[in-house]
Amino acid sequence: MRVPLSWVREFAAIPESISPEEISDALVRVGFEVEAIERQGQNLSGPVVVGQVLTIEELTGHKKPIRWVELNCGDLETRFVICGATNFKVGDFIVAALPGAVLPDNFVISQRETYGKVSNGMICSSRELGTGQDHDGILVLPQDAAEPGTDAISLLEINDVVFEVAVNPDRGYALSIRGIGREAAASLGVKFTDPINQVEAKNYSEGEDAVDVFIDDPTAASVIFLRSLAEFQATRPTPLWMKRRIEKCGMRSISLAVDVTNYVMLELGQPLHAFDSSAIKGSIHIQRAGANTSLTTFDGQARTLNSDDLVVADDEGPLALAGTMGGKSSEISEGTHSIAIEAARFDPTSVSRNARRHKLFSEASKRFERGVDSSLAEIASARAVQLLVDLGGAKHIGTRSAGQPRYAPVVSIDPHYVATLTGADISLAMVEEKLLIVGCDVEKIDPRNWNIDPPSWRHDLLQAADFVEEVARMVGYQAIPSLLPPHPVSPGLTSQQQRRRKVALLLADKGLAEVQTYPFVSAAVLKAMGYAGERAATFRIANPMSEDAPLLRPHLIPGLIGAALKNLSRGSRNFGIFEIGSIFKDVEKLVSAQSPATASRPAEAEISAIYASVPNQPIHVGGLLIGQVEIEDWHSKGRAYDWSDSVAFVEEILEMSHLKWDIKPANFAPWHPGRCAEFLVSGKVVAHAGELHPRVCEAMGIPARTCAFVVNMSSLPESSVVKGTLLGTMPVAVQDIALIVDKNIPAQAVEAALREGAGELLESIQLFDRYDQLGDGKVSLAFSLTFRAPDRTLTNAEVSVMRENAAEKAFKQTGAEVRA
Repeated sequence: MRVPLSWVREFAAIPESISPEEISDALVRVGFEVEAIERQGQNLSGPVVVGQVLTIEELTGHKKPIRWVELNCGDLETRFVICGATNFKVGDFIVAALPGAVLPDNFVISQRETYGKVSNGMICSSRELGTGQDHDGILVLPQDAAEPGTDAISLLEINDVVFEVAVNPDRGYALSIRGIGREAAASLGVKFTDPINQVEAKNYSEGEDAVDVFIDDPTAASVIFLRSLAEFQATRPTPLWMKRRIEKCGMRSISLAVDVTNYVMLELGQPLHAFDSSAIKGSIHIQRAGANTSLTTFDGQARTLNSDDLVVADDEGPLALAGTMGGKSSEISEGTHSIAIEAARFDPTSVSRNARRHKLFSEASKRFERGVDSSLAEIASARAVQLLVDLGGAKHIGTRSAGQPRYAPVVSIDPHYVATLTGADISLAMVEEKLLIVGCDVEKIDPRNWNIDPPSWRHDLLQAADFVEEVARMVGYQAIPSLLPPHPVSPGLTSQQQRRRKVALLLADKGLAEVQTYPFVSAAVLKAMGYAGERAATFRIANPMSEDAPLLRPHLIPGLIGAALKNLSRGSRNFGIFEIGSIFKDVEKLVSAQSPATASRPAEAEISAIYASVPNQPIHVGGLLIGQVEIEDWHSKGRAYDWSDSVAFVEEILEMSHLKWDIKPANFAPWHPGRCAEFLVSGKVVAHAGELHPRVCEAMGIPARTCAFVVNMSSLPESSVVKGTLLGTMPVAVQDIALIVDKNIPAQAVEAALREGAGELLESIQLFDRYDQLGDGKVSLAFSLTFRAPDRTLTNAEVSVMRENAAEKAFKQTGAEVRA
């Protein structure tokens, strides 16, 4: 929010001796971020005066409009200037920079000849004066603003300091001069005068001719005031002082009625809306759009309404999107004579949904969605009536209201908790002083029990910790010692954490790069990957970062493909990537969300309910292999990744986890049905690896024959302690055996049979060749068998017998025959 210092000083008695930098630091101390300090008028010097237009001569023969203008600038003689703007007429009052003046950007004004005339000065626009960005025409002043020759720099209050303050979502009250003024006064220790004390809301009684108002949906608003006025003179100009304050805050002047509502919003923080009462049919209703389908807003856009949209309506239909933007049909015009001023405390969530659904982020919605002071509806509407009566000649004819203000509840706290939680030496007297500065009412029941009534504008103060934060904020965070809280000695990493780290190091050592992707995905991507049924069951995010990816990921591979596409677009062609992260599957019923108190540890039943309300989020590790694993060069041929590489990565992960596994073929999307392996540990599926289906590669835009693997690390059982084996001192005996087997028989099944038949002296077995060109659905598998006895050298006869036993067992279990 843009905050003019001159306006803040009306409410906070900030001495002139305090510099803008010191004021900025004071705001930062109490939790605000000052993004910029703008010194208006710093590079402007006079003479810059008010002038009145006496005559206008249009100079022809030029590509653009050129006027020769006679001005009365309060001198003994009139002066003439050249001007290209056309938005003024004879009799208007303007701002003239006379020779010798220096405008922003070091623009020196001098008398000069141009277009065959001598221009003795310049008529200025807002941007040329540094008071705004409007450069479409020159600045035209109200008729009664000042006499010709008056110093325009003082008249327009150009010399001012404007702070650009970032206001957090929980500090909506600070989106007003009143709110910032209170905070600045508290931080600087100066007196604050609350402007609402000058408003006599009780002076505006109900009256018989007022427009009635009703809250039809109790969830839509807590309170609303509707004040009706007659005899309003819509053509009256906005006074210069009000116009300049609105402009300094970054808004533009529109008309008196609109400017008054904006001024009060900026001053107090309560958005208002002015309706043309003659356009209201019957009463005003706060309701949902329901069956109403459209509304044309101020900007001329016909908007399609959602049935859940919060609207302000009359007996015939919607008049405005509540808290967001008014409707065209009830807009104030120059012919308006009767006005209804609406001030409400709308439901923040409903206004936020209005703004996002229709992409209308207005100054009003920005305040409503942060929560508005419940007491301001009555006061701000009365303040607006007071200004419209004084400035627009209006007459108040009655007020109607509905609902009641709702305030944060009284909270009981132990004041000693402030020092305990902050670790700072803060006395009880200091606690009370700071709570009073914040605006709280303090009732001391006993030394350890105070009842704290939050101020009406702080609906976020709901528990003891909130009040501790407020005291700490006002004392100053620099007063809190920088000490780490005591904690028990760390037990170290859990076995699962250790396993995750080891897996990450293993894959990185193998040349894969670790990536981290967003856990969001779209339904279209899940469909393209071939996920269906429970495998596609996931959760929709209530407020997604992007509507293109509104779902939580049920698998890692879509995110890995997204990361791969970015690398491919940047020229990478050969790489392997992996990710370790959570996935989310909606396959079990969850209990309602829990929100336990934070003052103490929840009971075990509450903890169980918390976990039962959160979906299971297993940890997976997934990898994607693209291009060549060995690059071709002058002395060797390259080798592309194939599906056996992805299988090998899974085997290494399981081996490093000290687990035994079974492997079998699988038909599992998104893998190729003939090139997918499924891994089982203790009969439970824990991993898949293989080549991605060509259809998936084409749909996702990745190279053909891309390979992938995924391991469900949360499903891997805890492995037993690894026991070291004895180092053999006797020589080994190696026997090779080639077996012909049906191609559908897994090599692991053949290996297991050989291992069982070879006996206890078999030290190791390794598959070193696979030949699949035999035909008739047969393949040849060649294994190397290593035998060793712990106490002697094995004879050839002993080794031959063990080899034959192994071959016999393989024949019985898998039908494998020894290849001649």
